[in-house]
Amino acid sequence: MELIVGLLLPFAGTTLGAACVFLLKNQISTPIQKGLLGFASGVMTAASVWSLLIPAMDQSAHMGKLAFIPAAVGLMLGIAFLLVLDKTVPHMHMDGEKEGILPTGEEGRLKKNTMLVLAVTLHNIPEGMAVGVVFAGMLEGSQGMTYAAALTLSLGIAIQNFPEGAVISMPLRSENGMSRGKAFACGAASGAVEPAAAGITILLTHLVTPVLPYILSFAAGAMIYVVVEELIPETAEGKHSNMGTVGFGVGFIIMMILDVALG
Repeated sequence: MELIVGLLLPFAGTTLGAACVFLLKNQISTPIQKGLLGFASGVMTAASVWSLLIPAMDQSAHMGKLAFIPAAVGLMLGIAFLLVLDKTVPHMHMDGEKEGILPTGEEGRLKKNTMLVLAVTLHNIPEGMAVGVVFAGMLEGSQGMTYAAALTLSLGIAIQNFPEGAVISMPLRSENGMSRGKAFACGAASGAVEPAAAGITILLTHLVTPVLPYILSFAAGAMIYVVVEELIPETAEGKHSNMGTVGFGVGFIIMMILDVALG
């Protein structure tokens, strides 16, 4: 039961955020949206450092001065993995820019709504992997991989998923004229990939454990790619970019406190 709760927490955060479409009449204002995206960036960055990269190096301590190698290799592989997904999976950013291999012809044209949801889904893949790999390490009794540490990471990602759910569902309602129910469903669906990715990782526990430091840092690299490539540029463009910076600081501090105090 504890495992199920930990895996579903991030999805619950996305779902609750998407439910804002029922409570708020208009689209989230630009300053608040930038602040929320910055907050998500801060949480993901702190989680990458405290919950993934540092444990990866701790578990490689037997390598002495070369303990950084698994973390460095995994980090770059994670970045490369998201880079490939970013260039192949068709998706659309909040500013309307399309990326990925886009279908050709009228019959293969993807709707804007679908591409927006795919963009957020891409963000959520590494988060699900991160939760899954920490729980996998916990199940195998790996050093530093406790239930408290796994639950802390899951809770932190759930917190930052709340604004992500709102940021995807509310524009679908206000800009694209989608019904509230359908906009909520799309926002919630974008987070369904997280428990799925986490579950697959746990099913592969026996394969993951021998290379756990690499997998931990792989998830960190994937999340850092999302932050640097997607979230930070969206907060930095146009006016009110300072709200994104403030949000980043708040998110980073909250995740840092959660990890140190609870993990």
